[in-house]
Amino acid sequence: MIPKNILFICNKLIELRKTQYLFLIFLVLSFSQCAKKGRPDGGPKDEDAPLFVTANPPYETINFNKKEINIYFNEYIKLKDLNKQLIISPPLNPENPSLISPQGTPSKFINIKILDTLKENSTYIFDFGNSVQDNNESNILERFKYVFSTGNYIDSLSLSGNAKNSFSSENVEDIKLLLYRLDSSYTDSAVYKRKPDYVTSSLDSSNYQFTNLRKGNYLLVALKDLRSDYIFNPETDKIGFLNDTITLPRDSIINNAISIFKEELPYVFRRGKEIRKGQLIFGFKGKPRNLKIETLSTVPDNFQTIIFPEKGKDTLNLWHSLIEKDSLIFKISSNTVSDTVTIKLRKKELDSLKVTDNTGGVLNLKDTLFFVTNNPIIKIDTSRINFKYTDSINFPYKAFISKKESKIGFLFEKKYKKSYKINLYPNALTDIFNTTNDTISSLFRTRGTEDYGEILLTVQNPKKIPVIIQLTDINDATIVQETSSENKKISFNFLIPKKYKIRIIYDSNQNGKWDTGSYLEKKQPEHVEYFPEIQELRANWQLPIVLNIKEF
Repeated sequence: MIPKNILFICNKLIELRKTQYLFLIFLVLSFSQCAKKGRPDGGPKDEDAPLFVTANPPYETINFNKKEINIYFNEYIKLKDLNKQLIISPPLNPENPSLISPQGTPSKFINIKILDTLKENSTYIFDFGNSVQDNNESNILERFKYVFSTGNYIDSLSLSGNAKNSFSSENVEDIKLLLYRLDSSYTDSAVYKRKPDYVTSSLDSSNYQFTNLRKGNYLLVALKDLRSDYIFNPETDKIGFLNDTITLPRDSIINNAISIFKEELPYVFRRGKEIRKGQLIFGFKGKPRNLKIETLSTVPDNFQTIIFPEKGKDTLNLWHSLIEKDSLIFKISSNTVSDTVTIKLRKKELDSLKVTDNTGGVLNLKDTLFFVTNNPIIKIDTSRINFKYTDSINFPYKAFISKKESKIGFLFEKKYKKSYKINLYPNALTDIFNTTNDTISSLFRTRGTEDYGEILLTVQNPKKIPVIIQLTDINDATIVQETSSENKKISFNFLIPKKYKIRIIYDSNQNGKWDTGSYLEKKQPEHVEYFPEIQELRANWQLPIVLNIKEF
């Protein structure tokens, strides 16, 4: 017989064992229920950029003499937009570009094969910009650089600043900054012929920074370089430069922004050709002065030509009277430069006259009513035009032919909130080819005063600096302007409610327009400033603004 105390202990052990089993079963069931509710989310999103681990040869190696470099990272990376992002300084010969791999596939390292011959005693930078990203989340390793020197030390000086557009308010991006060492081999033509001694890029910012520079005197140039060859091509590129010499290490920070501008090219005639029967085009490049086209062919006394420039293009349109000839000879001259061109006449079909109403149904009180024509108009017959309010009351008007574009205009006293109707009946308009219009009808209205807004400028100009004050739309297109060299109030009224900018041009030569710069003449573009805030004008509002004109 088992003693009671021993039996008590055995029963307690059995109960304890049952409790443990029940607890274990409870845990299993609990995890099972959790598993049924959903799959784990995998943890927080990776937001860390890849890290540079090591390189062979090591970062900032001196007396570098290798042809191959391997750069290692802590995770798989990819290279994005490498051709756009990578900057090698000093620049290498483009005929022997470095081979960089892998591209298009993830890897834990970057391999660089150098095919060009490196300069002696020079510090080189492979600036990958923002091209190095991790493979999964595209986290960027910003402005990653690999640096080495072919000499016995690493150059360590730096230079930083910013660039801006000379005329537009748009921020500049992806500007190449070039440094030319001012030594015995330097000439002003260097920017057109050879690569700089150092180069960097502003990428998606207007700020730039050179690193690992050598002591010395330099010319600093900014280039909007369409071919990415670090050579200034005035036909396609924009340029900016500092007039003052950069001296390192003294000038490590440049406080004045470099203004980027497009040079005015010298006039050069390019070509002439017939595009339609009776219409020729003459192409040129550059800025013509007193451009004239003279007919050298023998033509009848009533032979007529009309010339209009094509908006936004270096092209002149010339319409001429119909003539039975195989070709026409013209002399094109601009100041002292002249060219003679023979144009074959081969087109057989004549364009019929087309007339387009450009009001869009609403005519603003300060605008002129125009009708655009595809062929220049030479005669208006007002007896075939009926212009009236829609309540059938006629009113006086004056019709005229534009001397600047192929269009006709109508001047009349505009009234607020009034509806108008104009009918141009057949033969009201006659073009240079003696063709006439079909019936044209247009309905339009004017707004009320409460539909407009006004911007009232109080100009404070104590130094009497000549300025052109322009009101522009959000895209910098000029709406209206005033010129001032004194304290005055300027009212820009009858404005459509929308957003506006205020542009100030410092008209230093007082010719009434903005003038660009010239690299060879070392002439900066005329200074332009924008009022800091965009103005949002509402209907029936007067917006007062104080404009302080300051010396720059």
